[in-house]
Amino acid sequence: MVATVTRGLSPRMARLLLDGDTEGRYAGRNDSEEGYRLTMALAVAASQPGRAWSPADFHRALIYTPTEAGSWARRLRANKGSEYVEGKLTGMLLKARERVAERPPITCRHSGWEAVERARAIVDRMEWRCKGGGDTDLKNLTVRLELCEKTGGLDHELSLRRQAELMGCWKQTAADSNKRLMARGLLVLEASGAGTDQGSRWRLAVDELSLRRQARAASDDGAAPGHLPTAEPRGGRDGVPVVHTDTKALGSLVSHDAFHRYGHGTTGARILALLDVTEGQGARELREALAVHRTTISRRLALLVADGLVVESEGLYYLAKPLAGPTGCLEADEEVLAASAEQRGTAGSGERRRQRHARERLNYRRWKAARKLRRRPERLLRLVPEGVVNEETGEIIDPQWQGWDVSDPFRPVPFPEWAAAA
Repeated sequence: MVATVTRGLSPRMARLLLDGDTEGRYAGRNDSEEGYRLTMALAVAASQPGRAWSPADFHRALIYTPTEAGSWARRLRANKGSEYVEGKLTGMLLKARERVAERPPITCRHSGWEAVERARAIVDRMEWRCKGGGDTDLKNLTVRLELCEKTGGLDHELSLRRQAELMGCWKQTAADSNKRLMARGLLVLEASGAGTDQGSRWRLAVDELSLRRQARAASDDGAAPGHLPTAEPRGGRDGVPVVHTDTKALGSLVSHDAFHRYGHGTTGARILALLDVTEGQGARELREALAVHRTTISRRLALLVADGLVVESEGLYYLAKPLAGPTGCLEADEEVLAASAEQRGTAGSGERRRQRHARERLNYRRWKAARKLRRRPERLLRLVPEGVVNEETGEIIDPQWQGWDVSDPFRPVPFPEWAAAA
């Protein structure tokens, strides 16, 4: 019977159907909201390609079988009748099928890479304002996209310290960025690694559907990160999109000391990722492409030119030749970037951060090992007082303890009936 009810479900969703939400993943403000969330999750699980359920299967599992997850549906049936609850569950199942159809399933490593590239294309077109931590959130997603390419899917494992090293920032800065991205629905925490020597398990949730929802909820000026920009260029200039970030090129720069917050920053790295060695761009074009303030662009360009990372000619800015690869696009040169970090006074900040994190990891492991050794032995209460047993003969002197085995004064047990009778 269990195999019939859970047919086609993953082990986790099968446990959810049979045992209910034991982990509290679908908790809501009240029982009705919690029941709806749990049922919608089961509807998504029952709509996967190749193993989708029919509405009759869904009704049988939740209404006509005493499963724990179907308690909400059975309450609706008791209050409003079978016809109402069957229509309700059918509508939820159809809604889940539409949602699953909009997200192509990952069936192999190549489809996983395609999903990562789709997410990267969306992040490249999103607007990331410096105010409110938007540039930090962009670095966060850039680092995660690099990891997802290696894992071959949107699921990845990353600890907070390792994330801070890859982003080139403090741990708290990375943690705050994670909270903002989770609040916007762009990042999902699958399992926390707190209290262990393993990283947390995450999943990128960057897709067109979630961004359309954010676009409807965002203000008309599009100031919030995640708002889909328009496709037309501003100011009558051709060839430059309204908002654009090359996260592939940006990923090779964000963790370098030269782009520390006290150096060129994330904006400086984004500028270098957009420039070309032969085709120059003006300050206005860069400002429109990056969606940052004009004074920020002017200040960053001046510092990049001073450090020899950017060349300025007749109001246009070009990528310096030492940073240009064979195709003329950005290819990070360690010597040039190291000299820039020395000039900005940020050299060695990344190495100091890695050493500090290594010390923290070592101290944490030592603390866990010492904690095990410091655990006090179990203290038991002595139940048999002294003087009950004659120490020389082993005979029980106190008549109140006759018929008891007091060989262990901490755990006395009565003799069995046959022993007491003998």
